[in-house]
Amino acid sequence: MERQARGSGPTAIAGTSATRQAGESRAEDVAEQDRASQLRRRLGRADLRAVPETRRALRELLRGWGSTGRSETAELLTSELVTNALVHTDDDAVLTATVSPSGLRVEVRDSVAHRPRPRVPSADEATHGRGLVLVESLADTWGVRAQGGGKVVWFEMGAGAA
Repeated sequence: MERQARGSGPTAIAGTSATRQAGESRAEDVAEQDRASQLRRRLGRADLRAVPETRRALRELLRGWGSTGRSETAELLTSELVTNALVHTDDDAVLTATVSPSGLRVEVRDSVAHRPRPRVPSADEATHGRGLVLVESLADTWGVRAQGGGKVVWFEMGAGAA
């Protein structure tokens, strides 16, 4: 049985067999890595036009991956991470989305070290404050890791049904 290696992206497969040596690759692992596709985009500081542009680019990347509902959910969650990075930081951000037959990993890197946390929005916040609650609810896994002077907020989704 195989499982995804957390924090390494959906194309890095960690074997559960004790007989495999570190660095040893299997033909299936290499074949899956070859089928992986990636979207990488620099997001300009406070450029909210990047949100719909990112959704369109991700939709193209996900064409033929997973069910329609999974792809739409991935677009929504990506929009939330991109919007957070653009609204809550004063610098550029970088989006990386990697898709393979087994899953999708989306990362948004920014230059602010403050770690975001999901919070229940108050009634007077209208449509604000719900992004990470959505990510937490709809992604298979998600997290935040420090990187340089900033952070990477990421989520993963498998290609199968929710």
